[in-house]
Amino acid sequence: MAEKATVMTAPRLRSLRDFRLLYAGGLLAGLSAQLSALALPLLVLRATGSPAAAGTVGTVSGVAMLVSMLPAGAVADSAERRRLMMLTQGACAVLAGGLGAAVLLGAAPLVLILLVTAAGAVLTTLCGPAASGMLRAVVPRELLGAAASRFQARAAVARIAGPLLGGVLFGVHPALPFLAESAGLAVAVLCLAMLRTRSRPARGGARPLSRGELTAGIGFLWRSPFLRTTLLTFGFGMNAAFGGLMFAALALGSRGGASGLGAGTVVALSACGSLAGALIAPRVDVDGWSRLPLAATCWACAGLAGALALWQQTLFMGVAVGLCTALAAVASIKFLTLVLLATPDRLTGRVQSSASLVSSLATPLGPLTGGLLLGAAGPARAFAALGSVFLVCAAVMTWAPSVGSAPGPAPGPAPGAAPGAGSEAAPAPASDRE
Repeated sequence: MAEKATVMTAPRLRSLRDFRLLYAGGLLAGLSAQLSALALPLLVLRATGSPAAAGTVGTVSGVAMLVSMLPAGAVADSAERRRLMMLTQGACAVLAGGLGAAVLLGAAPLVLILLVTAAGAVLTTLCGPAASGMLRAVVPRELLGAAASRFQARAAVARIAGPLLGGVLFGVHPALPFLAESAGLAVAVLCLAMLRTRSRPARGGARPLSRGELTAGIGFLWRSPFLRTTLLTFGFGMNAAFGGLMFAALALGSRGGASGLGAGTVVALSACGSLAGALIAPRVDVDGWSRLPLAATCWACAGLAGALALWQQTLFMGVAVGLCTALAAVASIKFLTLVLLATPDRLTGRVQSSASLVSSLATPLGPLTGGLLLGAAGPARAFAALGSVFLVCAAVMTWAPSVGSAPGPAPGPAPGAAPGAGSEAAPAPASDRE
């Protein structure tokens, strides 16, 4: 019966008009954002000739996102989410169009580029939690896992195609990626404008940016032993170890920077793994075994790291990284679905932002750790050390009592259901849900 229900999921999901619009708009927004992911540092490098200056683009973007994550969740839980998404994506379209015009006119100094980068990162961070709330509003509870998988696949496609297309457009003219980004975001805003669903959580008396409201998401996660342990182990520990594994594979595959083909192979197989995992996730039925995909991913990554300690051939490293990424995508989607179901609608934005913050804090540690291990211990011992981190994570996710029982669905209106007291989410008409 579970297999039959899974097979029936895809056509039912496609029949939801507002989900199709939300998906299409998000695909355009994600693809548009990825156009400038490569073009921005290339623009700085072209203008200054300094690799260090080009690297500041990523640093400024990362810092802006980290600083704005908790406030973004609080704002998303106090505003009408569709309107917030339209405002943020519309503002990003204006920023991208303005930067493209400045490049056309030859008036795009480094300061302007960094300001646009920081502002765009903040606006994107604001949009993310609101999108999670909208997903809950337009999708029935039983289809939420499949919807999350579609969103993950959508992001993977954007990460694969966006930088490539952005690089091609940049080669034609440096302004084109930003003008194309602006146009794509404008169409994404139009998709949001056509949504019939509205999503505004119940309002409390506290100010959105008060200390209590900002930390409410962290408090919710910390009070749940399963969520707390999983985030610290899988979200932080596994992310840091995988970042180190990825960096080590890239460094070795590129032969110390001499081969772009080797590094590109590792990156491409990792992206394909993420897409494959997102497509497989709806077919993985783990009801009643919430820890299973998380623990299995940790054990598999530990085994693959051990294999990499023995053999560092480029294609094999790419395949190993791709397998890790695919398994991690499946586990992440299952965990995201569980968190969305367990979170009260009024806390959706703050919980998602808090979970993202914990995971993001591990991002800079991975490459640094991988680089230090490679330099100090060599490839074999570096992969073995990273494998030991995966083993610790696997042991925790397998035997820790705190992850023995996952939280149940939050009380109140189910995602995608008609609103009750304390919710202003308006579902799509019944004709759009069948």
